[in-house]
Amino acid sequence: METESERNPEQDPARATAHIASAHQILKDLQEKMGEHPELGAAITKLEMALNILAVQTGGML
Repeated sequence: METESERNPEQDPARATAHIASAHQILKDLQEKMGEHPELGAAITKLEMALNILAVQTGGML
């Protein structure tokens, strides 16, 4: 029997988490190169919040 993630792989929380974590790291690296910038800080904060939401929704099974 198919699981939900096999039917729709784009809704796999682990894949979403990997993409968000990658984007988070890219922004952190960019922030180190450019210095503090309010928009970069806001983007990093939003990514961290998204990761936390995914962790809660999946019961920490990421």
